[in-house]
Amino acid sequence: MQILLREAIGIAQGDEALFTDYANGGEMWTGTGDRERRKRVVFDPPFRAAPVVHVALSLWDTDRDANARMEVCAENIATGGFDIVFRTWADSRIARVRVGWMAIGAAHHEDDWRDIE
Repeated sequence: MQILLREAIGIAQGDEALFTDYANGGEMWTGTGDRERRKRVVFDPPFRAAPVVHVALSLWDTDRDANARMEVCAENIATGGFDIVFRTWADSRIARVRVGWMAIGAAHHEDDWRDIE
């Protein structure tokens, strides 16, 4: 748990399209076995410390004839950004995915005493 005391709190959010593989025969649509896609999200401006990040599917389009197996998570969370990671496996056929995200944490404030270059 992050406890924020007497600090500015920043909230950043977004929605990222990770892939559209059905249109071009990409591996998420045509492949089998373990598959993964990553997308780096950059915070501008960066947080003061690594924030708490929540990710969730905001769009998913799968083949009705195969099981929809998937995992979505945030990895490599740092002050400047994080990676959205989507994974599927076995014979799942994923046409496209979009992921919504929200980051909450300590933020810099114009009244902070810090070096400005």
